[in-house]
Amino acid sequence: MNIAVFNPVGIIASQEKSLLIFSFLLMLIVVIPVMIMIIAFAYRYRASNTKAKYSPNWSHSTILEIIWWGIPTILIIVLGTITWKTTHELDPYKPLNHTTKPIEIQAIALDWKWLFIYPDYNIATVNFIQFPIDTPLNFKITADAPMNALAIPQLGGQIYAMQGMETQIHWISEKEGEFNGYSSNYSGRGFSGMNFIAKATSMEEFEKWVEYVRTEGGNLTQSYYDEKLFPQTVNEPVQIFSSVEKNLYRGVVDKFMMSHGSHGHAAESKSEKVHNKSHDENHIEHHEHSGH
Repeated sequence: MNIAVFNPVGIIASQEKSLLIFSFLLMLIVVIPVMIMIIAFAYRYRASNTKAKYSPNWSHSTILEIIWWGIPTILIIVLGTITWKTTHELDPYKPLNHTTKPIEIQAIALDWKWLFIYPDYNIATVNFIQFPIDTPLNFKITADAPMNALAIPQLGGQIYAMQGMETQIHWISEKEGEFNGYSSNYSGRGFSGMNFIAKATSMEEFEKWVEYVRTEGGNLTQSYYDEKLFPQTVNEPVQIFSSVEKNLYRGVVDKFMMSHGSHGHAAESKSEKVHNKSHDENHIEHHEHSGH
């Protein structure tokens, strides 16, 4: 079965697959009998069957009431308990318990592309990530565009990317390979092109790739970000950067927090002015509606 959620490569995705299958089988306890009864009742009480008992005044059966209220109630209790337990165990903000030091990746959702920054290595990529197997990946995610969502189904679920906010998700891959990543939240005409490859390799291959990026990549400066990455593009090709301007990611998060006294560390750009103007207008409108 070539469906991503049924081909997990990490412990998070594996647990999500088990939960999905368990929930599906549990619900079949109700679905299968109902389907059988639909066919059985239609056959038994067909117009040509004159032997079927007709009881127009029948209105109550204690046994049947217990069955069709009791069984669904038990299933809901079981499903609710399992869901509550796994929701806490698979909390995307919860770091993975692993002996290997995690790799941090900062993801910025743009129109219509993904920018990934590796702060520990001072490199960055567009629409591509590479990482070693058996190593936790700590994603910090924000947006410099309309609300979006980051998803790599074979590693785990998804998490939203929003302006002025930082969300987190923790993944790990136990197998080498190339896995599909994409945006799972519609954000405009170029949304379908926000796809990327997530490549899991050995640690040795990952380190070679890092050296390749440091050798062949360009410089990701604030001005390059403002002029080349921030503007809307469709089906953006893969790009690599050998260095990243300090606090670029933090600047993207903070520039939407003007009303809270924090502008961020990066210099204000044309793109920031546009966003800040929109933010100020929304702020004024909010105060007018609230009576301030």
